[in-house]
Amino acid sequence: MRKFPECIILTRVGDFYEMYFEQVDQYAHLVNLKKAKRATAIGDVSMAGFLHTQLDRYLKMFVQDLGKKVAISEQIRIPPEEREKRFGSMMYDRKVTRVITAGTLIDENFVDPYENNYLLAVHIDGNVASHSTVAGRGTADGRVKSPTKVGLSWVDLSSGDFYTQVSDLSSLPSVVARIGPRELVVEQSLEEVEPHDYQKLLGDAAFSMSFHRSQAPFQSLSGWAPMLERPVPEEEKHEFTHQELVAGSLILDYVREKLQDTAIQLRSPVRRSQLEYMNIDKQSLRGLEIKNTLRDGLYAGSLLHAVRRTVTKGGARLLSRRLVSPSLSLSVIESRLDLLQEVLEDDAFREQLIALLRLTSDTLRLLQRFSIGKGDADDLLGLARTIQVMMSLSELLRAHMRASRETAERPNGGTRFLNDILERLDLDGPTKVAKDITSAIDEEGLNRQHTAEQQAREEATEMADEVDKADASGEQTPKLAKRATTANSAAMDWAVEDIWIMRRNASLTLERAHEDLESLLRARHSLVLRLRKQLGAQSLTLKWSAQLGHFCHVKGKDIRAALSSLDGARSVSTTKTTRSFYLSDWTHLGRRIEDAKLRIRAEEERVFGKLRGQVIENLMKLRRNAGVLDELDVACSSAIVARERDLVRPILDESTSHTIVGGRHPTVDVGLKEQGRQFTANDCTVGSQETLQLITGPNMAGKSTYLRQNALITILAQTGCFVPASYASIGLVDKIFSRVGSADNLYQDQSTFMVEMLETAEILKQATPRSFVIMDEVGRGTTPEDGVAVGYACLHHLHYINKCRALFATHFHALADMTSKFENLACYCTDVTEDADGSWVYVHRLRRGVNRDSHALKVARLAGMPEEAISIAASVLGAGSKRAPSQDQEEEAPHGSASAAG
Repeated sequence: MRKFPECIILTRVGDFYEMYFEQVDQYAHLVNLKKAKRATAIGDVSMAGFLHTQLDRYLKMFVQDLGKKVAISEQIRIPPEEREKRFGSMMYDRKVTRVITAGTLIDENFVDPYENNYLLAVHIDGNVASHSTVAGRGTADGRVKSPTKVGLSWVDLSSGDFYTQVSDLSSLPSVVARIGPRELVVEQSLEEVEPHDYQKLLGDAAFSMSFHRSQAPFQSLSGWAPMLERPVPEEEKHEFTHQELVAGSLILDYVREKLQDTAIQLRSPVRRSQLEYMNIDKQSLRGLEIKNTLRDGLYAGSLLHAVRRTVTKGGARLLSRRLVSPSLSLSVIESRLDLLQEVLEDDAFREQLIALLRLTSDTLRLLQRFSIGKGDADDLLGLARTIQVMMSLSELLRAHMRASRETAERPNGGTRFLNDILERLDLDGPTKVAKDITSAIDEEGLNRQHTAEQQAREEATEMADEVDKADASGEQTPKLAKRATTANSAAMDWAVEDIWIMRRNASLTLERAHEDLESLLRARHSLVLRLRKQLGAQSLTLKWSAQLGHFCHVKGKDIRAALSSLDGARSVSTTKTTRSFYLSDWTHLGRRIEDAKLRIRAEEERVFGKLRGQVIENLMKLRRNAGVLDELDVACSSAIVARERDLVRPILDESTSHTIVGGRHPTVDVGLKEQGRQFTANDCTVGSQETLQLITGPNMAGKSTYLRQNALITILAQTGCFVPASYASIGLVDKIFSRVGSADNLYQDQSTFMVEMLETAEILKQATPRSFVIMDEVGRGTTPEDGVAVGYACLHHLHYINKCRALFATHFHALADMTSKFENLACYCTDVTEDADGSWVYVHRLRRGVNRDSHALKVARLAGMPEEAISIAASVLGAGSKRAPSQDQEEEAPHGSASAAG
């Protein structure tokens, strides 16, 4: 506990994990563990514990739910020779074998299989407090004082992924939000910095924070090699910057310290560049509800939920990564779209692909178990089946390509992208691994072992429940030791067949060992028959127990049989109904049988170790093959969504314009269809001549939906998915910005309006001519006069400075008059139609023009506001309405003038 002061210590004692001293008072009640006392040489010690089979359950509560670190202290058997040197009788020593944190989870059952579990290290040069001031407030001219570089490195220990990147302070919160780490590591020297300053720099994402002092072994790329599947090639080393090197060294050293003696093999680091991916800032990730809903933070209702039909866990993770990092490479996007279209157009081909993909295991995470020296026979079989699926997929792809070439209407090279996939499927080594695994492991024996283990777990759980019930009711604790001993004795009855998980012919040594055992078992059977005949005791059995060793057992009337007829027989115990005795013939034979079984166990372990070694030898090939399966799964998933939702293939180019015909919101469209309603599609032509759209219209008439849908369509297109529209031609977007709603941040002393202004400031400072911006209701958190001024300043800056594609929705109708001279700005609006009887409906379809009535009272009536209040509001509105500023009064200053934004 002194060595790991930041950790909850869980110590293995027999079948339990226990914690002691003050940690019991601090944490036991948080996870519903009962506090108890243990008598020791220093007096009673507080303790609480749980069965070792429940470790994952409690780790989830400690690590994920409470955000704590846990050190696992395992019991390690002391060799007899060591025990003699220590002059003691202790059979076990205890040692912390691993420290578990939110970012260092590997094979725990509670790791989310559909999302990456990232551990992120961040290296910032210089003084963090001064940087946070610049990042949070900016300078007088709105620019960061210096282009401070930030090094980032992140790993997923459960899959072996390893990335590095260089960023800057202004982009750091958005990069962190895109990565979505479970834990973030910085240098220990920064531990004294106020959490408030970190939040300004890193954003307010939910992750645990750790501080670490990096050691010497990882201070160079060559030092990384022991933890990588292959060293970084010499020709690539110069590409890594100093900041990336420091961050990568920090994270590898942190992992090494937490895993203690557990070796791990990560993939070679992949350098990520902001020039390769669309930048989606943290506000847009949240506001556009890409992975979680804005209101409740739920997966259901997000863009990811709307487009995910993957059947593999690796495919789900890949799609999630693509959605937050859409590509900026036309060749990459077109390759993804080509594959999607291929599986969309051939239903039989797609269904065969999906059927095969369903049979695969989560290969990357399964391989990672082997890389840390874990993995069992089930994992080997799962891997072998996946490799067999890879072989079947390879044949399916080849057959499909042959059929495509024979089809006259297919152009030459139409399936070149399938050739690329086949070339990346390397099956030579893996095929042999799969064959060796299936020929070595006995699945029937493995199933019997699972059944026996399940029965043992159920028995242990039942006994633990009985103790809890007795304790809760104040009754005497049941004596379960005798029941456990009886169960163990039954398991040790030599008439019970042993369970083997390897086939007899897995090795020549194993085959000979089984032959020896069978010979000994035949001798045992002959001995039983001979003894029964000599004693006239048909109930005689040959047994073994930890207390008595090898002994003979009779029951019932057979206990009266005289042992004098047996040479060397010696009675051990006698009751009214049973009798046990030693017999040298059985003692010698039993030891030989035990030795034979130990030889089989040892040989099974050796064969298993050899198979695991083969897996490690093919680790790189298997990981690359798993990546191909994930890509196929994402393509099939996107094809299913495209078929279900009537999506179209987008056209992407290097221009800076959008032309979307009949666009629909990806998630709202789905929700309305489930209710039997029709979504009103809208066109969007922005860029080229009209770079800026000013959109007015009533509350609830669909302005915000229109803004969001066009941003989401852009993201889907550059992800490599079909889009909800009749036609879509989109120039590549380097950054998407969304300012569509804010809440206050009282922790940082920021009002709603301040948060809105911070977000707006970032957009105006960072948007480029290739960016796409959507802004909704800018300036509404202050007076109407100030709001109009701020709104006008934003429009002016977007139009004359940023010159990017932008959709700007507002209820400040005067802005339409004030911007009438903006050459590249066009006004659009939604509307309401009213009937003679006073009924009305929204018209969600956009049209050119300005709508100067927000119809707020209609929305208030829909919300259920009392009619008396509605009447008062109507009278105030009628009496207080003023003429909007005329165009002449609002003639702006010269376009480039700073005063125009005043």
